[in-house]
Amino acid sequence: MTQPHVQNASIRDVTSLDDLERARRITDGLFAQVKPEAIYDRPIPERHRILFYLGHLEAFDWNLIGRRTLGREPVSRTLDDLFAFGIDPPPGRLPEDRVEDWPSVDRAQEYVGNVRSALDAVFDDAPPELRAMAIEHRLMHAETFSYILHNLHYERRSRPAETGNPTERTLRSTEAAAVTEQESSTTWVEVPAGVARLGRPRGTGFGWDNEFGEVIAAVPAFRMARYKVTNAEYVAFVESGGSAPHYWVRRGDGWCVRGMWAEHRLPADWPVYVSQEQASSFAAWKGKRLPTEAQYHRAAFGLPGDDEGSAVRRFPWGDEPPSAQHGNFDFARPDPVPVTATPLGDSAFGIAQLVGNGWEWTRTEFGPFPGFEPHPAYAGYSADFFDAGHYVLKGASPVTDRLLLRSSFRNWFRPHYPYAYATFRLVED
Repeated sequence: MTQPHVQNASIRDVTSLDDLERARRITDGLFAQVKPEAIYDRPIPERHRILFYLGHLEAFDWNLIGRRTLGREPVSRTLDDLFAFGIDPPPGRLPEDRVEDWPSVDRAQEYVGNVRSALDAVFDDAPPELRAMAIEHRLMHAETFSYILHNLHYERRSRPAETGNPTERTLRSTEAAAVTEQESSTTWVEVPAGVARLGRPRGTGFGWDNEFGEVIAAVPAFRMARYKVTNAEYVAFVESGGSAPHYWVRRGDGWCVRGMWAEHRLPADWPVYVSQEQASSFAAWKGKRLPTEAQYHRAAFGLPGDDEGSAVRRFPWGDEPPSAQHGNFDFARPDPVPVTATPLGDSAFGIAQLVGNGWEWTRTEFGPFPGFEPHPAYAGYSADFFDAGHYVLKGASPVTDRLLLRSSFRNWFRPHYPYAYATFRLVED
């Protein structure tokens, strides 16, 4: 089934206090995995200490809704400001704060409780757009905090109890046989020339400022690899002198992957997580390229025989709401699945896992669409990163919430950033 270019759920579907509570449960569950002695650790050198994120989510919500929108008094002027902003330092510059620069855990937790009580009392008074912004901001941090948690030593965190997650069981039961290096490196899909629709028109529901300004781009024919590049393929590149991925570790005569909760002897059929620089180097080594953002859109949401882009899919598999059969996302499991594991999520061209199992690097620099307007409530969200120093990623990772699977959503990181659950595939122009 296809339809005209219609975006995902309306604002009112994701702006209730219940939606916020669901997002809180996700982030609370992640913070609960940090052992008390690790709360001031900085597992990723380029990011804040863990304690910052405990307070940041509440500070963002209160500063956005309580203070700036509804004119309420600060919950704590000191902590409202201290926890207000994250960091993304340029290469070679790392934060220099000390543990004593931060409040105690008890004070931070008291602040969280006070903000939640104050916010819950006025949440429904805020415009729906800002309620959606608060919810999605928290869910995005659930993903980026997962990276921080993943980089915290195993002994400094507590593994959550097995939940018997039915989504995870479904993914495990549908894992296909391992894709071999020969198969994955030679399975190419022809994507005919056509039109890609990027972004979205204004007035079509909630979106972040960089999503707006629909772009209709003519895309010449190209070939795209059916599968993401696997660990097995990447080994040959490393052995020829290429850079090893951040989550790999050498053990004896072989490689292991540091999974979220344990090391695994290198799973040959998992997608490899790499930086954009590493992905670009591998592509050049193969004599190929990374896709552009427009090529990704054409391959993921376009249809054969539709040269004008008049009908596109809501998701690569169609218009059916996302579920475990379509891909590895929405916190179903923290680690990847084989690149062949979810064939029901293939695009109309037969390309696998364009959404889920790892964000996909592009060679497109992160920048505005025509007519870009920063959101007045969060003016620096995108504009601060239109610096030719970040690249667009599309798709989703295993820890991307279902609300962020809309086709217009754009992610971005610096090209050397190695911690994201970021994969890639090759194209031939």
